[in-house]
Amino acid sequence: MNILQRFKIDTFLLVLICVVILASLFPCKGETKVIFEYLTTFAIGLLFFMHGAKLSFQAIVVGIKNWRLHLIIFITTFVIFPLLGMMMQLLVPRVLSQEIYLGFLYLCVLPATVQSAIAFTSIARGNVAAAICSASASTLLGVFITPLLVGLLMHTQAAGSMNIMDAITSIMLKLMLPFIIGHLSRRFIGKWVDKYKSVISKTDRMSILLVVYVAFSDAVANGIWSQISFISLLKIIFFSILLLTIVLLFTTYCSRLLGFNKEDEITIVFCGSKKSLASGIPMASVIFPMSIMGIMILPLMIFHQIQLMICAFLAARYAKR
Repeated sequence: MNILQRFKIDTFLLVLICVVILASLFPCKGETKVIFEYLTTFAIGLLFFMHGAKLSFQAIVVGIKNWRLHLIIFITTFVIFPLLGMMMQLLVPRVLSQEIYLGFLYLCVLPATVQSAIAFTSIARGNVAAAICSASASTLLGVFITPLLVGLLMHTQAAGSMNIMDAITSIMLKLMLPFIIGHLSRRFIGKWVDKYKSVISKTDRMSILLVVYVAFSDAVANGIWSQISFISLLKIIFFSILLLTIVLLFTTYCSRLLGFNKEDEITIVFCGSKKSLASGIPMASVIFPMSIMGIMILPLMIFHQIQLMICAFLAARYAKR
C-alpha cells in the first residue's frame, strides 16, 4: 500500500493541483486562450455526452420504486445543503471573505457525484441499485436545479448581473443536449461504452483538467493568489469538514428515525453527502465568467478530497458490520 492509498488521497486531486500550479506559472493568453476556450466547450459537451451514454435506463427502473429513499436524498442535496450554505453568510466578512462564501454556496447547490457515491455504497454493502438511480437522477436534475438555485441565492454583483435565462439556455445547449443525445445513442454505443469505461473515465478527467487550466489562467490574471492566503485555505478545509460532518449526521439519523433498513441507510448517507466535482466544474464554466470561476471552484476541489477521505473510512466501518 503506497502513501496515497494509506491516507485515502485521490491521485486526481494531485493532478488538479499540478494543473493549478501550471496555470499560475504559465497562464494561457491571447489566441492560445481562445483556442483553449473552444477546446473546453467541446470537451464539456463530450463529457456530458458520455454521461448520457453511460446512464442505463434499466438501472433507473430497478431503483425508482424506493421513492422515500430518493426523496430524502433529494431534500438533503437540494434543500439541506443550500440552507447550510446560506447560513455561512453569517461568517462574512469576519471569518470568510465574500468570494470564499460564494464558492461554498455554489458547492452547496451542486448535484451529487455518481461514481464515488455508488462505489462507497457498494463497498459498504448498501443498496447499490437505489444508489445508481439516485445519483444518476441527481446529476440529471442538477442540470436544471443548480443554475436556478445560483440565480435565486447568489445575490452578488457577479451573480446578480448574470441573466439566469441565458445561463439555463447555455446549459441546455452545452450540457443537457449532449447528455440527451448520448443517452439516446446508448442503444447503438452502449456495449462499447460499458466495455471501455476506464478509457471514458480518463476522457472525463481530461475535460475537467482542461476547464480548470483555463479557469485558473483567468483567475491568475485577476489576482486570485492575492485574495487567497494560507489562512484562507485552512478555513476552507475546516468548514468543508464541518459541512460534511453535519450532513453525514443528518442523513444517518434521519434515515434511522424514518425506519430505513441498514442497506438503505448506507445509500442515503453516501448519496446525500456527496457533491460532484465532475458536474460542478463544467457547470461553473457555463454559469460564471472565467474571471471569477477559479475562486468559485476552490472550495469544491477541497471538499471533494475531504469527502473521499472521510467516506472511505465510513464505508470500511459499514462493511465490517
